[in-house]
Amino acid sequence: MPLKTPLRFGLPKGSLEKSTIELLDRAGFNVQSSSRGYKPYINDPELDARLVRPQEMSRYVAQGFLDFGITGKDWILESGHKVEVLCDLAYSKATSLPARWVVAVPEDSPIKSVRDLQGKRIATELVETVKRYLADHNVTAEIEFSWGATEVKVPELVDAIVDLTETGSSLRANKLRIIDTIVESYPQLIVNPAVYADPEKRKKLENMKLLLIGALNARQKVGLKMNVPKAVLEKLSATLPALRNPTISPLADPSWTAVEIIIDEAVVRDLIPRLKELGAEGIIEYPLNKVVY
Repeated sequence: MPLKTPLRFGLPKGSLEKSTIELLDRAGFNVQSSSRGYKPYINDPELDARLVRPQEMSRYVAQGFLDFGITGKDWILESGHKVEVLCDLAYSKATSLPARWVVAVPEDSPIKSVRDLQGKRIATELVETVKRYLADHNVTAEIEFSWGATEVKVPELVDAIVDLTETGSSLRANKLRIIDTIVESYPQLIVNPAVYADPEKRKKLENMKLLLIGALNARQKVGLKMNVPKAVLEKLSATLPALRNPTISPLADPSWTAVEIIIDEAVVRDLIPRLKELGAEGIIEYPLNKVVY
């Protein structure tokens, strides 16, 4: 039975917005939004989507203004609000690497470790998390909230910054050196605990989780189909880097079989010529939207 009331679904506005919408599309949920709109259309009548800043997502979910949403683990930790975490979603703004909040200082700074931050001045958006980090290391420092462009504040305004990075390239371009990582963060699928306690709503959310993880599993993987002479099947199967075992099906000609596998896209360019040399024919490569284990 369909849900009586659509679930209010929070999507992250800003840097994660595009990659989140692309992930949802691969999972089967088409999201259409305008550059000025905050209430995008989603092709599921059981979902009512909203675009919300990631920093505010866990608060709105915890307070019940949203039923569930996607936001970074970093902002959940920073807010301290009580939400149910359904799963990690291993994607970031531009790569599949986790985003990292790092302590960075100028390349020529004498600061080498967290202990050297004693009595220093630090700029960051992640104030509460940095406070806990320093307390864990018995370090006292002045922490100021930064509204953005944090890299430009050292060394004139502050001694160090705690900033978000995926690859570190922006920090290196600004002649900054990383001395420690405070938090590694992927987006997480979170839900209001009372909503998750409802069996019908929980079923909907678990189904979404399955599809989203399936879409992530399919990244950088492709399917291969081919026809293979039975005489070389054993030798060819031994060379296939399949997800598990290849699927082998009989053909009308009893001397041939059809073989299908799922593999990493990165190995295809080397694998296809080798398959051809071993006798495979009719080789077809196709993209994948979801892989559900």
